[in-house]
Amino acid sequence: MQPDDIDAIYRSTPLDKIPWNMETPPAALVELVNNGTIRPCKTIDLGCGAGNYAIYLATLGFEVTGVDISPAAIRIAEENAKKRNARCRFVVADLLDDLHEIEGTFDFAFDYGCSTTIFPEDRDTYIRNVYRLLNTGSLYLSVCFSENDPHHGSSGKVRKTPLGTTLYFSSEPEIRDLVSPFFAIRELKTIGIAGKHGPHAAVFVLAQRR
Repeated sequence: MQPDDIDAIYRSTPLDKIPWNMETPPAALVELVNNGTIRPCKTIDLGCGAGNYAIYLATLGFEVTGVDISPAAIRIAEENAKKRNARCRFVVADLLDDLHEIEGTFDFAFDYGCSTTIFPEDRDTYIRNVYRLLNTGSLYLSVCFSENDPHHGSSGKVRKTPLGTTLYFSSEPEIRDLVSPFFAIRELKTIGIAGKHGPHAAVFVLAQRR
């Protein structure tokens, strides 16, 4: 997905019409918080969009930095955090760039859907950047659309969405091959996730930085 495309969506589309803008935090993240796998720490939300999940974690005592390629999304996230009295930091940055905009390193990183917009030729750059952002022993959570998901054309690795964006649908072996050189995989599975227009199949990986 091109930066201009995603920014145009946030500038011109009501938030309730953006499929990935879900105010309720995802069950996959909530479960890890509730069972104590993830505890309040210095956290980075990769592809934070309107900031909903960063705000959720901040209200629980996490020190959260949200990152998104869209300046419009970051403006919305800042407004949302202010309305909720949530202390978050939001930064405009491209996860495929050098990330000079992001200060320091983190104890937990999560990517809920962002890597679905990153195609195979760029994923090595992406995962190396995630690795550099994290401290040794830190946890990384990623949830991205599975190739078994029935939406957006029902089959194929590359699919167009009704908003005109193009997404890449992954397999468990692909995610294992991507993550394992840099992280020890604690859990890798295909799960069901909620969507605005019905459930989706997604590849879930929880891994620890080597």
